[in-house]
Amino acid sequence: MPPPERASFPDGLRFAFGTLTVLPARITRWDRPAARTGMACAPLAGLVVGVLAAVPGLLLLLLGGGPLLAAAVTVAVPAALTRGLHLDGLADTADGLGSAKPADEALRIMKQSDIGPFGVVTLVIVMLVQVAALSDVYADSWIRGALAAVVAAVTARLAMTLACREGVPAARPGGLGAAVAGVVPRAVAAAIAVLVVAAAAAAALPLGLPAAGRQAAAVLVALLAAQLLLRRCVRRFDGVTGDVFGALAEVAATTALIVLALG
Repeated sequence: MPPPERASFPDGLRFAFGTLTVLPARITRWDRPAARTGMACAPLAGLVVGVLAAVPGLLLLLLGGGPLLAAAVTVAVPAALTRGLHLDGLADTADGLGSAKPADEALRIMKQSDIGPFGVVTLVIVMLVQVAALSDVYADSWIRGALAAVVAAVTARLAMTLACREGVPAARPGGLGAAVAGVVPRAVAAAIAVLVVAAAAAAALPLGLPAAGRQAAAVLVALLAAQLLLRRCVRRFDGVTGDVFGALAEVAATTALIVLALG
């Protein structure tokens, strides 16, 4: 009997949390309908990750720690909650893009367990930029710092939702990329993006209209950066892979933090 064409919201949540975090979530369905609902729910997983990342940073600030320490711990939490998979995907994607090899060879390089020089340099730069940007925001205001941590985490997962939209192919026949590529209808992806931008702006409204506008701009600029990387990866690898999704998430989070730090 073929699987039903729709997946329930709980099935989607389990798929999102089970594939994008280490939080306990028993995946009840692993099929295209569940992937469709799950990747549409990806920003909700980001919301939980962002809140869990902001809490220890705020506690350190309350206990007398400096903004640099708070930022470093805040950045470390999402890495721990994803088992470092997004960072690993970023490094592998950097190695693949930097290899100057044909698509099939670049994909083989990305699948290897070791990390090449492009991946190492990219990881170091991205982590340093994330900590530095978030430290600047924490130094300005603990409220802004906490909001920045949440916005970055949500935007990272929103970039994944948009990368799962119809028309984006998978580079390989197997793996997470093939399971989620093209599952989210374009209209749904666009609607979710609009909701996230509006929610980010609304969350900062108590801090004033400039802060609300800055948060909305951070999401939009981060999504633009992620889409540019997505286009490059699709052209380079003939589609997306699980590694590419991880790279998109880290690039989106980093870009959002940079924009928020500039305020």
